[in-house]
Amino acid sequence: MINKIESFLDIKIIDSKSLGGGCIADSRVIEDNTGKKYFLKHYVTNSSIHRAEADGLTEILKSGAIRVPKVIYVDDSFLLLEFINSKPKTKNFFSDFGKKFADLHKVTCENFGFFENNFIGTNPQKNLPRYRNWIDFYVENRLLFQFQLAEKNGYVSDEMKKYFDKFIQTLPSLLPGSEENPSLLHGDLWGGNYITDENGEVCLIDPAVYYGDREADLAMTKLFGGFNHDFYEAYNEEYPLRPGHSEREDIYKLYHVMNHLNLFGGSYYHQTISILKRYI
Repeated sequence: MINKIESFLDIKIIDSKSLGGGCIADSRVIEDNTGKKYFLKHYVTNSSIHRAEADGLTEILKSGAIRVPKVIYVDDSFLLLEFINSKPKTKNFFSDFGKKFADLHKVTCENFGFFENNFIGTNPQKNLPRYRNWIDFYVENRLLFQFQLAEKNGYVSDEMKKYFDKFIQTLPSLLPGSEENPSLLHGDLWGGNYITDENGEVCLIDPAVYYGDREADLAMTKLFGGFNHDFYEAYNEEYPLRPGHSEREDIYKLYHVMNHLNLFGGSYYHQTISILKRYI
C-alpha cells in the first residue's frame, strides 16, 4: 500500500501510526516528507467496502451541505482520505450540526436508493433496484433483506416470523408514504460517525449513503442515545418534520436493530421483537 501511495502522489512516506478502536478496518495516519498527513483505511473483511465508502463520501461532498474527508485515492486494497486534525467542539456545535444535516436532506433526487449497493457495517446494504415508492423500497431493500439474512444466520424463530409478517402487512397504514422527494442520507449516523475538524465544526465519516426518507436518518441518530436538544431543534427549524415523526422513529430504528442482530446477535433479538410488537 505504502509503495502505491508514494508512486501515485510522488511523495515519500516517513511515518505511519496505527489508530486503535476499529474492528473491521485497519486505520492509520501516515505522514510524508513535507509533513503532510493522510488517513489510510484498509478493510480486512471485504475489499468492496473501500470503493463504496469513497462513493458515499463523494456524494455527500458534492452536496456542499456538510463536511466530509476528501477522497484522495481508492482501489480494492485501501482508501486514502484527507486527514482531519480534530479540535474541541465550538460553542454552537450541535445547533450548526443540526442545520447542516437539514441542508444535506434538502438534496433530493427522483428515486429511492443509490446508483450502487453498499454496506451497513460489514453487511451488504441493498440500494438497487431503485424505487419511486418509499414503502416499497423500505420493505424490499431494507427490512426483507435483513430478515432473510437473519434467517440465513439462524436468528429467526417462529415468534419473530409471526410478528414480522404482521408488521409488514401493517406497515402501509403506519407510514405516510413518499410525501417528500428522496433525501440524501448519511445512512448510519450515530455518535461514532462524526468528528470535529480543525475549526471545531462537524465532519461526517463512515457513511452508508442512499436517497431515502429523512426520518430514517434522524431515527438512526437516536438509536444509541441521540444527540442533544440543540441538534434536533436547529434541524426542525431549518427543515420542519412532518407531524407524527416521533411515532415513526422505531419503524426506522428496526432496520438498524435487525442489522445489529445479524452482526452481533444476542440482545438485538429481543429489541427486534419489542419493536415489532409495538406496531402490531
